[in-house]
Amino acid sequence: MIDNIEISGNNYKVSDSFRKYATKRIGKLDRYLPRSNKKDVIAKIVVTEIDRAHGNKYDISVAMEIPGGKVITAKDECSNVFAGIDILEAKLKGQVRRFKTESTPNFSKKGLKGLFGRKS
Repeated sequence: MIDNIEISGNNYKVSDSFRKYATKRIGKLDRYLPRSNKKDVIAKIVVTEIDRAHGNKYDISVAMEIPGGKVITAKDECSNVFAGIDILEAKLKGQVRRFKTESTPNFSKKGLKGLFGRKS
């Protein structure tokens, strides 16, 4: 679980239920990070309420700072903040998985045969 999650609101009062829900959903993204980066990740969630003629909308943005200078961000505009967190979780999951595959060295099939193959 990502321990350091900062949640703030512009023109929006962050409720305890939203804080708990966002912490649960964004906090579990650490399972997709490399082991060396799990402890020091900082996530920042900003919710901005936008008044529209047809009703209120919320602009939600999440930035995850990963050690080593990498920042992963996602942004969405929706009418329900809880649904917005779900959408952002899916977006961030893909980005974090891509980061993990790029940062973790992989063995090719040829390399594994060299390690475990028979020697003549």
